[in-house]
Amino acid sequence: MNATMLTKKRKRQLDTDLWIIAAVSVLVLTIYSVWGKTINEIVSDSSVNIVLRVLFIGVLFQFGLAGLGITIVSIIRKESFVSHGLTRKNIPLTLALSAFCCVPDFLYNYFAGNIHAWFPFSDVHTTSEVIASGFPYNVLGMLITSVCWGFFEGFNYVVIGDKISERYPSNSRLWDAGAFACAVLCIVIHGVIGVTPDAVAEMLCTMFLIYGMLITRKLTGNAWGCVLIFVLYWNSL
Repeated sequence: MNATMLTKKRKRQLDTDLWIIAAVSVLVLTIYSVWGKTINEIVSDSSVNIVLRVLFIGVLFQFGLAGLGITIVSIIRKESFVSHGLTRKNIPLTLALSAFCCVPDFLYNYFAGNIHAWFPFSDVHTTSEVIASGFPYNVLGMLITSVCWGFFEGFNYVVIGDKISERYPSNSRLWDAGAFACAVLCIVIHGVIGVTPDAVAEMLCTMFLIYGMLITRKLTGNAWGCVLIFVLYWNSL
């Protein structure tokens, strides 16, 4: 979108949307920072059904951090999630380009010895207990995990990226303010920051992954690659 096409009203809407998303995330982070010990004790309490514990940490905190804000904004603006690229258009190209974006990060982790057997969400704290809980709790637990740590974490970057890109548009195919902001946001949230050569390499690979998947969404108009990266790759190796 050309910058001259944005009305002052639309700019204010986008600014408000981004502030709402940020405020919700900061509020959830603050709650976790203050009561984190108690929250972790609840999540680790084996006397409570594992599905309830996954629901507690997944919906109240993981979704609260990455999902609740964009959901509130979508309801306020009456925006469908489909309008942010959840479409069948260009799926093969989207998946191929999204997979390519994971290659540098995969190679970094492979040579750093950080790779283990692939299993979706294996790095999520509750997954091993969910898997061991037996049917139907394992199915319900993994479904909640997939939605909170997979779909919404990936889609959260899509919506934030779309909002920033519309607010600060670029005519370049390969430069996008929203994609860059989300890449920086990711390395800050996940603590992938450092000054050693190893830390810099990890940071650049993570930025390439996030920036690349959002540029792919921009080029193809399809956001499923972003979602599937967080369902099938992130937290899985």
